[in-house]
Amino acid sequence: MAIEGSIADVSLADIGQLLAMGGKTGCLTLTDRSNFGYIYFEEGLVIYASVINRPDRLGELLVKNEAITREDLASAMERHAHTKGVRLGEVLVTQGSLTQEELHRYITVQIEEAIYRLFTWTEGTFQFKPDETPEEGVFCISVTVNALLMEGARRVDEWSVIEKKIPSMDLIFRIEGDPAAAEGVQLTENQIRILPMVDGKHTVGDLVEESGIVEFETGKALYGLIQGGFAHQSGRRVDGDEVAAAQRLEEALNLGLAFYRSGMVEDSAREFRKALEADPRNSEARKRLGMLSLRAGRAQEALVHFDEMGGDASTSYAVLRNRALALERLGRFEEALGTLDDADESPVDDPELLLARGIVQFKAGKAAAAVETLAAYRKRLGGKAPSPMFYAFAILAAGSRGDLEGALSLGREGLAEYPEDPAILVNTGAVVDWKGEAEAAEAYYSRALVAHPPLPQAYKAMGDYAMDRGAMKKAREHYEHAIELDRGLGEDVYIRLGTVAFQEADTKEAGVMWRRALEINPENAEVQAHLEQLGEAGGV
Repeated sequence: MAIEGSIADVSLADIGQLLAMGGKTGCLTLTDRSNFGYIYFEEGLVIYASVINRPDRLGELLVKNEAITREDLASAMERHAHTKGVRLGEVLVTQGSLTQEELHRYITVQIEEAIYRLFTWTEGTFQFKPDETPEEGVFCISVTVNALLMEGARRVDEWSVIEKKIPSMDLIFRIEGDPAAAEGVQLTENQIRILPMVDGKHTVGDLVEESGIVEFETGKALYGLIQGGFAHQSGRRVDGDEVAAAQRLEEALNLGLAFYRSGMVEDSAREFRKALEADPRNSEARKRLGMLSLRAGRAQEALVHFDEMGGDASTSYAVLRNRALALERLGRFEEALGTLDDADESPVDDPELLLARGIVQFKAGKAAAAVETLAAYRKRLGGKAPSPMFYAFAILAAGSRGDLEGALSLGREGLAEYPEDPAILVNTGAVVDWKGEAEAAEAYYSRALVAHPPLPQAYKAMGDYAMDRGAMKKAREHYEHAIELDRGLGEDVYIRLGTVAFQEADTKEAGVMWRRALEINPENAEVQAHLEQLGEAGGV
């Protein structure tokens, strides 16, 4: 079960202990104003963590700590750019610049530092989603929450003292005198390392970036120099409007993407809208808002965002695929096919493009073309099992061509791969119904009703079955369930609801349903005739 709440009410320490004691597996996401972080758990142990808007400095961290050379990093980055699915650290290990043990040690530092950073958050919200795991290929650790809590609590206590002298990472300090030559002064290794950069030009943030020392240890080293009377504040860096706007844009994009990946749709949309405020022409924000609109069922709104992108970004493969989907959902099938043609000209080799084309062809009434395209898609997959969506539409396409046996064979094959898929169940039931085996069809529809997620077409099919047998009350219940799940399901469900209401002498409700059907398809002569009939009966 997902849990959520306010960090002000329940501290991260309490949340972590709760998840550890329960042996939970999943992702804990945290927000604090414009900051976003997450911690992954596996059976109560912490395995991964990250804080967005804090740059991934693994390469620089390794160079600054002299684990690798600048040349090693440049070579690895060049290889990484041409290596798909392999992370930079693994490239460094492969080319011999770093051992696997050294890589794991530095990544562990990064993960632990992210967690300690999260311990300092006192405001914002948290949300735990069970069973979510890190991206494939991410290096994970395995550490108890109690071990992290002890170190985190120590750091929070120490930092509360340090920040009295260093309240901002934008502060600039300079060294007066020579602490290395001072009698009785023993500089730490970290103090020796940052000393040349405490020069009246570098901010505290610069010290962290350029020294390769983590933020807490940098602050601790500088605090010691301040307390010793060697380091004195000399100023604060104030960014210009242009730099500040660029920072706001980057922050909003990073947060928007993090929220997007975590399924936090409203938060994601809010951040991408902030990005557009900073840069109204930002194509990444437009693309993401278009995808979010599409996910929310607002296809027309999605098209507006895609149209506003302009430039090369609007013709990328991902945008063209999503644009085609928006057009498909709006019933603009020819335009959708044209957009898929454009996507086909990209260098991306994606067999799913054939599946998308076959689906649009079927919806456009081109069943023969759909059968051929879906067959080509399956051939491209080789021996790999097709997706449930393939079976759902391949069944319908074959059935529409009159090949009921072929359609039924596809349905049975699909259910062997995906026994509880509601779309395959409904469409196989439809084929069985076409063959005149009504009771067998009902069995398929009934199975689809209890499948997850609930499918509006399953309720529509059961409504049709009930209506054909004169069970009007039952039919209405099924149809109402269908439109609760999808109000844009299609004109037929509203026509049938109107018919049920008319037969129950509720002419007012019949008029409402039929007018809704006419809104979906103004050319439907059957609905127009029904409404004229109502007019003669005094119902309109």
